[in-house]
Amino acid sequence: MNDRPTDPLALLEADTTLEAAQPILALAAQYLADTRAGEGPVSTWHSAEVIADRLAEPLPRRSRPLADVARRLSSLLLDDVNRLAHPMYIGHQVSAPLPAAVWTDALVSALNQSMAVREMSPSFTPLEHQVVRWMTDLVGWDTRAGGTMTSGGTEATFTALLAARSRAIPDVWANGLGPNPPVLLCGEHAHYAVARAAGAMGLGLSRVVVIPADDHRLSVTALRVQLERLRAAGTRVMAVVATAGCTATGTFDDLPAIADLCDEFADERGPLWLHVDAAHGGAAMLSASHRHRVTGLARARSVAWDPHKTLLLPLAAGLLLMREEDDLERAFSQKAPYLFTPSNEARAWDMGPRSFQCSRRADVLKLWVAFQRYGAEALAALYERLCQMAQTLHGLLQGHAQFAPLHAPESNILCFAWNPPAVDPRDRDALTDALRARYNRSGRGWITATTLDGRRVLRITVMNARTDVAHIEALVRGLDAEAAYVVQHHR
Repeated sequence: MNDRPTDPLALLEADTTLEAAQPILALAAQYLADTRAGEGPVSTWHSAEVIADRLAEPLPRRSRPLADVARRLSSLLLDDVNRLAHPMYIGHQVSAPLPAAVWTDALVSALNQSMAVREMSPSFTPLEHQVVRWMTDLVGWDTRAGGTMTSGGTEATFTALLAARSRAIPDVWANGLGPNPPVLLCGEHAHYAVARAAGAMGLGLSRVVVIPADDHRLSVTALRVQLERLRAAGTRVMAVVATAGCTATGTFDDLPAIADLCDEFADERGPLWLHVDAAHGGAAMLSASHRHRVTGLARARSVAWDPHKTLLLPLAAGLLLMREEDDLERAFSQKAPYLFTPSNEARAWDMGPRSFQCSRRADVLKLWVAFQRYGAEALAALYERLCQMAQTLHGLLQGHAQFAPLHAPESNILCFAWNPPAVDPRDRDALTDALRARYNRSGRGWITATTLDGRRVLRITVMNARTDVAHIEALVRGLDAEAAYVVQHHR
């Protein structure tokens, strides 16, 4: 029966107790428990239309008990979510998050501190500065470094390139890019965030110079050739973007060699701005066995890193790290006397003037709790485990009759091709998509696909600490079974 709507404040107060919260919190705890055994479907086979029809109803006008809301939530929605905590979910770069961080998320929402200015987040603003200091220390920078939490790598890269733009064109905030803007260089496997930033900031895609890949990483030789051409033409370079853990294959660019070129082709402002998109691969900094992959990261001017990826935090928890904190301050020349006011404090604590966002959650608390609860050593071990599972699949597919790994995994990502026998190669792309769709709909697992070197291929990203060797073996068996069906019906 609906609650009476006569006293909305009474409804609010009734929901403030742990007992009132229990029906919602129990759904989260039950989800984590139900997925532990790896049983049941990983995702849904229902179409969006089926789910939309189920949800169609008039706007609720009257209140109902929270326990009733929880029951409706469970029956209408939860059966059709992607169960990222299921060990057979080996799909996109979205994590099965750490439980301690999951529970902290509720606290972040309850406190609802806004990180725009310190007076609205008295304790969490200094906390963000401290956590950023931990991260810049990991990179290898000194006390001039700084940064900010972001919604993710896309925002982090966008903000870093805004800072690079301000360095290249000091009056850009007031007068715009001008008639002959500088160019931006990135590899062909760079995240789309780079092109999006170029378009959003008015630089334009025509000013993005894409460098071809060599073994799925930015070709240093091709980068040198392009920089020589740009210098000969008198074209200014705003930034060079390298990738540490590219989205398609998890491959790491040769950061020392790229940094050497940024030094060699310095202009009147100094070395070329090097931004490293380490949104996926930044966790390698914590690992003794993987840190060599980010050798040279300290030579970057800016770094994007997403703890909500390979540090397994709930969305959203991104980071932008800057070798010179002042660069971030100069990226935004914002005036807002109702919010940003002069301070007599020696340190500029407010985060708003250095962030694209204004209203922003205190997501730093999830990262702080993760380090406090698990420690850097356990988080590193979890990252290494994710990477080892990709290596396990690589080994299982070596010599397989139909599936072939396309690269040696450098992180927790592996792409592999399906080569069904007696099938016209021109049909392989469509069949690969059909195989992936059928496997995912079966409920036995969930993987992704991409286009690599001109053909459709299958792709896994291990983002769940529960995934072990038995699950990787089950993946191969499941794909074998579904592949047989797809080939049979194709003929």
